[in-house]
Amino acid sequence: MERKISDTNLRFGLTEWSLALGMALTWGSSFLLIDIIIRYAPTSFVPFGRSLFGMVALFFVPGSRNKIAREHWAKIWALGLIWMALPFFLFPIAERTVASSIAGMMNGALPVVVIVVTSVWIRTKPSAQRLVAVLVGFLGIVLIAVPSINEGTSADVKGIFYLLAALICYAVALNLARPLQAIYSPATLMLRVVSISTVLSAPLGLYALKTTTFTFALFGATFVLGALGSGIAFLLFGTLLTRTGTVRAMIPTYFTPIVGTFLGVLFNGERVLALSLLGMLIVIFGAWLTSRPETNS
Repeated sequence: MERKISDTNLRFGLTEWSLALGMALTWGSSFLLIDIIIRYAPTSFVPFGRSLFGMVALFFVPGSRNKIAREHWAKIWALGLIWMALPFFLFPIAERTVASSIAGMMNGALPVVVIVVTSVWIRTKPSAQRLVAVLVGFLGIVLIAVPSINEGTSADVKGIFYLLAALICYAVALNLARPLQAIYSPATLMLRVVSISTVLSAPLGLYALKTTTFTFALFGATFVLGALGSGIAFLLFGTLLTRTGTVRAMIPTYFTPIVGTFLGVLFNGERVLALSLLGMLIVIFGAWLTSRPETNS
């Protein structure tokens, strides 16, 4: 029997906020980890490495190896491509020419992209409440990113295009995954998706090993990015998606630039300016607005 998944009006409680925090911490650090990896390896290594470690991590999660019906494998292969393999490839390519702060800002725009894609997908208009909440959150993200865009930061049109393409992949994948999330547990579904991503990215990833400089930093960054960012975090996201629906499952992306800012302070000696602090407060307010139940339903 299928579980109903919708943009539910259930309370966004402690469990949902805990899931969101876990995802924000892992996804917020992903841009720094990608930046570390591509110092030692070609960009084509990233999707393979993170998918492989994500697959290993999910393999040991209870219930992850439950069976999948044959008629659903076509969709799962599509998800392996557009939810993981392709965007995992696009982000490191973009970070060759786009600063990680800008990449984080773009990733924070995912709720906006999801609203647009979902509206087209299900042929309905988002409520004014949802739209305002998402735009408020995005405004905060912009304010966080602005101080980090200095003379040493660069971005080109091609890199921005890659980032936008990755976000569109995520938004389409979320809508494609919703019927499957109603049938399978997050662990069962995500193990299959990340396994397919590993297979799809293996040819380029294995070839990239020829020009990879193996260091402890490379291994550590790949392990954390894969096991946590592509394994456990996607498991948490699948759980949140099932509990809250597509739009409110995007709340963790509001906090990823905040995590990135603090990591920059800790590891790169960056200063947090007043404008960034204001942006963080606006982001939190936008997340709270998004978490509230619809008032017109």
